[in-house]
Amino acid sequence: MKPTHPPKIVLDVQKIRADFPVLEREVRPGVPLIYLDSTATSQKPRQVLEAMDRFYRRTNANIHRGIHTLAEEATAGYEAARERIARFIGAAAAHEVIFVRNTTEAINLVAYSWGRANLNAGDVIVLTEMEHHSNLVPWQMLAAELDLRLEFIPVTPEGLLDLDAYHRLLDLHPKLVTFTHMSNVLGTINPAQEIIAAAHAVGAVTLVDGAQSVPHLPVDVQTLGADFLAFSGHKMLGPSGIGVLYGRGELLEAMPPFLGGGDMIKRVELRSFSVNALPYKFEAGTPAIAEAVGLGAAVEYLAAIGMEAVEQYEHEMIAYVLERLEEIPGVRVFGPEAQHKGAVAAFTLPEAHAHDISQVLDDFGIAVRAGHHCAMPLHTKFGIPATARASFYIYNTRQEVDRLVEGIYKVKEIFG
Repeated sequence: MKPTHPPKIVLDVQKIRADFPVLEREVRPGVPLIYLDSTATSQKPRQVLEAMDRFYRRTNANIHRGIHTLAEEATAGYEAARERIARFIGAAAAHEVIFVRNTTEAINLVAYSWGRANLNAGDVIVLTEMEHHSNLVPWQMLAAELDLRLEFIPVTPEGLLDLDAYHRLLDLHPKLVTFTHMSNVLGTINPAQEIIAAAHAVGAVTLVDGAQSVPHLPVDVQTLGADFLAFSGHKMLGPSGIGVLYGRGELLEAMPPFLGGGDMIKRVELRSFSVNALPYKFEAGTPAIAEAVGLGAAVEYLAAIGMEAVEQYEHEMIAYVLERLEEIPGVRVFGPEAQHKGAVAAFTLPEAHAHDISQVLDDFGIAVRAGHHCAMPLHTKFGIPATARASFYIYNTRQEVDRLVEGIYKVKEIFG
């Protein structure tokens, strides 16, 4: 019997591109924008822009406190977004979705609330060498405060996690294992389900940095078994200023509040207070209401396309990107082969610094990121100060990849 393969899903990329007004822009007369920086932040479709505009034009009011029509409509829109996001990530209940500003705040919330309540001097936290600073610095701060021990899963020369080393670290019986699902530099898609199951086998709690995975892959928190998952709206077609912390209900119930103020309380007296129910216990003050509505619209947009289709398209895209980049003499691309990688290509040239690469490419209207990408230890691991990074999403095309390659040849010509 021949092996069966899932049917190929064809994305209508030109139809998708028509939803993104910014892609119509010329950065200079006659120079159209080629946006290859979605790992830093994605562009926004008109469906998201219109949802936020409609909120401000028709429904703007504070939530949860008012009983007038606008307040009730605003509350309904805010909570509908929460429900939509809970379904999108497979949460068991909407109250397991906490709105925060971004992935960074979500991780800090876990560090300050769960970490302070559950970690003691000498306890071990296991991370990886490929972490974004957002999933590194909060634990360094907490380790300094509580005298914790940080250990790191090594990254192999191929850009994969050394899972044999990880299993040896589990002999230390860590209290927490926290890791990026997909590296923002290497593009490596880590085997989250396997990492989580092994952590749970030794009694560890797990936190997944999903900033790069949730926008690009099907992510189901119950299938993964994740205890916590953090991600940002602005990387998944939504607005900035809104992100999500998913947490298992029983963990969130046991955690003390992160911030004090309005809406996170049930009752306040002069010398005491009692906390509100989930999720409001962790949402002090007036939240980013329009942004939550916008993120709800972004999730609806992605769900309509289908995350399996997104993943498949981007896998085909990165395979083509790597094939084309390998043609260029001297280019060094970091990270694993396409089958283990998201649509991210961080690279160096011997002739030019990453910032020079980015500046020359900008002359051709090509937007890429240059620097250490908030992953300085990872760059140190590979012995480089910076990389240029091209990253791709559902609105990018092979023709744009070809233009990138032409631009890199121009860089080589100028600096060679």
